[in-house]
Amino acid sequence: MEHSTESQIKNRLPETFLDQMKQQLGQLELEQFLQALEQKTPVSLRLNPKKCQTSPFEGSPLPWCPQAYYLEERPIFTLDPLFHLGAYYVQEASSNFLWQALHQLDLPHSPLALDLCAAPGGKSTLISSFLGEEGLLVANEVIKSRNQVLRENLIKWGLGNAIVSQNDPSHFSNLENSFDFVLVDAPCSGEGLFRKDPQAIAEWSQENVHVCKGRQLRILQQAAGLPKPGGYLIYSTCTYNWQENEENVRYLVENFGYEKVIVPIKNSWHITQSEITVSSQTIPCYRFYPHKVKGEGLFMAILRKPASGEPHKPLREGRDFNHPHLKRFSIKNSKRSKFPELNFPFEVKLYQYDKHVFALPEKWSPVFEKVATQLNVQYFGVELGDWTKEQFFPAHAWAMGIYPISDYPSVALSREEAIQYLKKEPITLSIKERGWVLVKYKGLNLGWIKNLGNRSNNYYPKEWRIRMK
Repeated sequence: MEHSTESQIKNRLPETFLDQMKQQLGQLELEQFLQALEQKTPVSLRLNPKKCQTSPFEGSPLPWCPQAYYLEERPIFTLDPLFHLGAYYVQEASSNFLWQALHQLDLPHSPLALDLCAAPGGKSTLISSFLGEEGLLVANEVIKSRNQVLRENLIKWGLGNAIVSQNDPSHFSNLENSFDFVLVDAPCSGEGLFRKDPQAIAEWSQENVHVCKGRQLRILQQAAGLPKPGGYLIYSTCTYNWQENEENVRYLVENFGYEKVIVPIKNSWHITQSEITVSSQTIPCYRFYPHKVKGEGLFMAILRKPASGEPHKPLREGRDFNHPHLKRFSIKNSKRSKFPELNFPFEVKLYQYDKHVFALPEKWSPVFEKVATQLNVQYFGVELGDWTKEQFFPAHAWAMGIYPISDYPSVALSREEAIQYLKKEPITLSIKERGWVLVKYKGLNLGWIKNLGNRSNNYYPKEWRIRMK
């Protein structure tokens, strides 16, 4: 339902912000911009193509991302099991423009990517789908609570091609010239969120804009050296002002020699293209305004690091992998029958952290072992389960993965049973086999139950359970 009066948001906006937007847009467009802020926030989602091929809700395709859709109404996502098992991600429409940007990059066959400020994980899941089985993503978030959300979303997405780290950008200094592309979706003053987040209005000030720009410059100073020569840096914010946007792009070009990358856009998309000129180079930037596009505010620029004459030296694993908590894991032939069969379509290397066993594509193990010695790794690959006293307890993360699990019986749940499971309530199974059972919804894995015959134990993670008010 639309707001009743135009003044509801306009009267809460600081005069200095209104003056800023008038300078950017002019008086006529400013009025259109303010009217757009009074409209209902568009709802959109992006499908996980490895789990879902068609939108489960009525809607229309997003013009700049073929895997994303506008919805006609906002459903109660909490009560949709497909949401919890990672069949789709509810992502603001403008942010999906990253899909277009990534498809303009000239990348090697097996790219290594970094999402430096990754929480809550929307853009990380998009990158994960883009990389598929060939690439690897390092998704980083320094704030612990936000890192937990990032980890949860990547586990549910289920592709197993990511490392989650919890580090300040300064901790990446030993990984310079390592990544094929780096995304810096920088913390910002949040002007583009005013329609959907009233608190963003309350927190806005020119002083906060100045603080955000200083934080962004510090991040960019660290991020600028991380792409390989000839690699890419994508810079984005959800704010409108030039200080946090074009001026930061200018800083990268002037101080690090970054070069422009053009993303073709159609006039029908109504994306605004701004430009900055540095020496003889004109750099395009892409802006999303809510009175022009069906989405929230976004800024994005795509830049390429100059190639050097020196050949790039890839990350290599050392002969002795020495980590205080993490070790390579192997299972003796005599114990093979007690460890489940793995059905990955590629060779994997196993690692153990405490009692937790993880699988990672073997071709990425040299990179992982280098990264693990430099960063505070919180999660990686696919957690298979706990290995304790030669007994195996499957992990929920393994169930969320897209690869077949053959050693355990499975049972399909109705929607009502699936909601009951997601609330972490007991489920009565129509299955005779005792032990670990994989429960499914619409053919997709939902998690584990241990069937004890007359009852069952629900192993859905308690911290993820549905809590109804």
